[in-house]
Amino acid sequence: MLITDDMISTGESMLDVAQELKIRRARRIFVAATFAYFTNGLADFDKAYKDGLISKVLSTNLTYLPAELRSAPWFTLVDMSKYLSYIVAILNHDRSLNNLLNPVGRITKLLGNYRDMQARSGIRMF
Repeated sequence: MLITDDMISTGESMLDVAQELKIRRARRIFVAATFAYFTNGLADFDKAYKDGLISKVLSTNLTYLPAELRSAPWFTLVDMSKYLSYIVAILNHDRSLNNLLNPVGRITKLLGNYRDMQARSGIRMF
């Protein structure tokens, strides 16, 4: 299961949703947010990971992320530098952002690659 939000402030709502999903027998839960603030610190997420409530938290490098968060075993950084440079270049050349902002083609390609990888390995990951 994937829980998404624009930001993680305290993380309380995301962890509440994760708990409800576990009650409903979700096996793996991933949390994704554009902005990760963790205003109450990392302890709740450390515990949620240790207890098997969440598998990973993904967030962008669009805010300050302390070294403690970057090194947490449950955290994955999503680097947005490439996309920000694309946006600047596109706007600088007075072109439309539509192709960059519409991810359907890229998602379809990624899923196809993932399915091909599963078929070749004979391993089903999800």
